Amino acid sequence: MSDFKVQGKVKALRWLRSMHKWLGIPLIVFFLLIGVTSILLAWKKKAELLPPTLETKVESGTWILPSQMVKIGEEEMRKLGRDPEVDRIDIRPDKGTAKVTFKTHFTEVQVDGFSGEVLSVGTRHSDWIEKVHDGSIIDFYTTGDEGAKLTYSTLISIGLIFLAISGFYLWYFPKVVRRLKGK
Repeated sequence: MSDFKVQGKVKALRWLRSMHKWLGIPLIVFFLLIGVTSILLAWKKKAELLPPTLETKVESGTWILPSQMVKIGEEEMRKLGRDPEVDRIDIRPDKGTAKVTFKTHFTEVQVDGFSGEVLSVGTRHSDWIEKVHDGSIIDFYTTGDEGAKLTYSTLISIGLIFLAISGFYLWYFPKVVRRLKGK
């Protein structure tokens, strides 16, 4: 094989190494952030990043209505001086409880599904960690839509794909160049 082809491959390899390095340096911060938050989310129950799900104190009976659960959660937030706008209710039939969560903060109110008694009020750390993980924390504190999350996820994913492919070629091309020089 001619020296011209070898030199072309070596030049391409140098360019790829430079691109890999200069894209990898800023992206490493985000990859570390995603990696750490992934570990925390995987271990969220063991690390107690969620308030433990409590069980009802009532043996049996009729469940209170979800609208009553919302009112109980809103009232509890008003007592604490927090925004009472409810995001969702997570009903746990096997435990006899419901978890009321809120749109503008990471608080959870656990309600007894039969009596309506407030069983606990706690912070859902895993919710804000998840928002940091996927980039939606920016949207949460600014616009409320998903623009930052989509941009963040797309750019980080493209960067990861590029670094994976370029990393493969940085490993593989030197072998090709050595083989070409040997011929």
